[in-house]
Amino acid sequence: MQHTHRPGHLKQSNKTHKSRHRSKRGIAAAVKGKVNVKEFVRRNRHILKKDERRHQANQIRKNKREEVLAKKRALGGTRYPPFLVCVVPLNAQLDVQSALVILKTCSEEAVVSQSENGILHIGLPNFKQRFSFICPEVDNEFALLDALKIADTALFVSSALDEPVDEWGEKVLALSMAQGMPTPVVVAMDIEGVHPKKRTTEKQNVQKLISKWLPEEKVMQLDKSSDGLNLLRRIGNQKRNIIHHREKRPYLLAEEVQYVPDAEGESGTLKVSGYLRGMPLNVNGLVHITGLGDFQMIRIDGHEDPHSLNLGKENTKSDSMDAEITKTSVLQVADPTKQESLASENIPDPMDAEQTWPTEEEIEQANLETKTKKVKKVPKGWSDYQAAWIVESDVEGEGSDASESQSENEEFMSCEEDNSDAEDAEDNDFESVTESEVGVSDEKYDTTIDAHEEHEMLHKLAAAKEDRQFPDEVDTPQDVPARERFMRYRGLESFRTSPWDPKENLPADYARIFQFENYDRTRRRIFKENKDSLINMYGFYITIHVKDVRQDLWKVYHTANQNAPLAVFGLLPHEHKMSLMNVVLKRTGASDEPIKSKERLIFQVGYRRFIVNPIFSQHTNGSKHKYERFFQPASTCVATFYAPIQFSPSTVLCFKEKRNTKLQLIASGVLLSCNPDRLIIKRIVLSGHPYKVHKRSAVIRFMFFNREDVLYFKPCKLRTKYGRTGHIKESLGTHGHMKCVFDDQLKSQDTVLLNLYKRMFPKWTYENCIVTDRDSKSDAMES
Repeated sequence: MQHTHRPGHLKQSNKTHKSRHRSKRGIAAAVKGKVNVKEFVRRNRHILKKDERRHQANQIRKNKREEVLAKKRALGGTRYPPFLVCVVPLNAQLDVQSALVILKTCSEEAVVSQSENGILHIGLPNFKQRFSFICPEVDNEFALLDALKIADTALFVSSALDEPVDEWGEKVLALSMAQGMPTPVVVAMDIEGVHPKKRTTEKQNVQKLISKWLPEEKVMQLDKSSDGLNLLRRIGNQKRNIIHHREKRPYLLAEEVQYVPDAEGESGTLKVSGYLRGMPLNVNGLVHITGLGDFQMIRIDGHEDPHSLNLGKENTKSDSMDAEITKTSVLQVADPTKQESLASENIPDPMDAEQTWPTEEEIEQANLETKTKKVKKVPKGWSDYQAAWIVESDVEGEGSDASESQSENEEFMSCEEDNSDAEDAEDNDFESVTESEVGVSDEKYDTTIDAHEEHEMLHKLAAAKEDRQFPDEVDTPQDVPARERFMRYRGLESFRTSPWDPKENLPADYARIFQFENYDRTRRRIFKENKDSLINMYGFYITIHVKDVRQDLWKVYHTANQNAPLAVFGLLPHEHKMSLMNVVLKRTGASDEPIKSKERLIFQVGYRRFIVNPIFSQHTNGSKHKYERFFQPASTCVATFYAPIQFSPSTVLCFKEKRNTKLQLIASGVLLSCNPDRLIIKRIVLSGHPYKVHKRSAVIRFMFFNREDVLYFKPCKLRTKYGRTGHIKESLGTHGHMKCVFDDQLKSQDTVLLNLYKRMFPKWTYENCIVTDRDSKSDAMES
């Protein structure tokens, strides 16, 4: 029998092969039947081959190209609304009608027509494009803004003979850039009237002035018919600027307006005809007419295009520009069960959260607890955290009237300044001027100056200067106890991290507003539903029947705005309901005047214009935001006020109207959110001075003037201007001296500060702003 060899312990043993490749049998033996959970849900992903990848890239490229071409064809084509061009002069003395005459006569084949509201329509068959031109009134800021809201192109016209850009031109450019600039085009006229050797220099001078506002825009010449064709070609082929707050909603410019009063005579139906642009319009929704308000619709009618190229040729041959359109179809009819309501405010129930009558056992238990508990003077609605700051007393209800009267006066802080600061403010208000040879009479000059307004402005400048030098510092009153004067204030361990319940002690106006559970999520959902609408009437010439328009309101509006453009915007869901709006504002630099919180201002947020008294706060991160008493020049802040809901993005313009002057744009910005839970915290700082200093402890005086106030504010944290922190240890005497302990030795020239905080809420001062002419603007705002 043959003997087999067996290796011993000292023989060599090689390691197993560690190759990544294993056979299927080896893998099955290793896992022993175990299956990964991801294997059940994972799908076999098809790996594209080279030809398939090339085909996929071609499809993506084709889809993008078709999307771009569709957007381009959607403007000016024969089946789409014409290019809407707003003609704006950069010089108030310039007549833009001469520019329109050149455009009308630039081509022999041009089809020219004009609507009832003075809108000029030009169609070029060789371009297969149509153009509409509107000319807002000069020196009417609101009419200009309404025209630029809906315009596709802004045509700025300047002259080489006169001043290219005057004061009105600078205001036009500032307003258009703040609201959202449409596609800009700049032309210079009257260059042919200049000496041939100076034409190039004059055109370069105009280009140099325009480059300050529009650095990428090239100035075109408009003196001949060929210049007009080049201008129309550029407008038709120019890349379009997208204004998001306008493109997310349906809108139209009124070509024809007709008011039909009802049988009663108090209200009526307003018929507005024009080209629908933007997103689809739902007849069950609401529409906003700039200067009138929000309304419901009865139905939407569709018509044949009255300014099409074919109809225009027939009208030109037969000289019948006012021929009636015979073919009319009803596109949508309102359903009363699905129609959006005009209710903008929530009606609070006074019996909401009211408890039932207590039982006898509960009354007896409450009496026993009242006898054993110590009584505190606490205002109604205060939480347990706030009640902890109230000093205990044995008598109930004593001095309640005095505390309420003091709390009512807490909003009016002392803003007086010493004589030196007042003199400095006066010196800053005046500047040296050169008198003309012909003097102006005192009586004539005094008619343009309001002495009361000058006096108020002087006090406001002094108060703003004091607030800038000593922010939030107030003097502790000596005749009123500090615990009563600052009863509604509380101390915080940290302004950034200390908790503050946003639902605590809300005012009664909060019961009238609406709030989203998640503002951003609702906005995305509404935009998606509006985009995926099945009925899209983009480019149709339609007539909107707006119901329940007050006859007296329409007469006031129509009388004062006969030449102003009338714009109609379709509202998204919930955009008629009131809420708390927060907008980010930045000063424009046109005025160095400080704007005080709760001052009357005119706001334009997106398509809506109104008058409110906002409160200002810092634009910072975190859950709490510091209240600002003044909107200082060259700064950025957040304005909060009650207004109808809007979904961002939306541009914001802030105007101020002065007596005997025009409107002034003081700030511009964007819509931040509609969130009532934004915490705006007002801070006041009480200051004291060291009396005796010994290492880490010191005696502080002049912060309080009685022993009870020291004990009341003892839990609050102290800080100094040199960076020390500490707390109150005990009271010394009866005149408000207190012993304090700090983290390091205090310097004798240091100042001890105590911070107190209170939440601020805006007042309900919303007013719809009616657009009127310059002479009757203030009267209509008051009405």
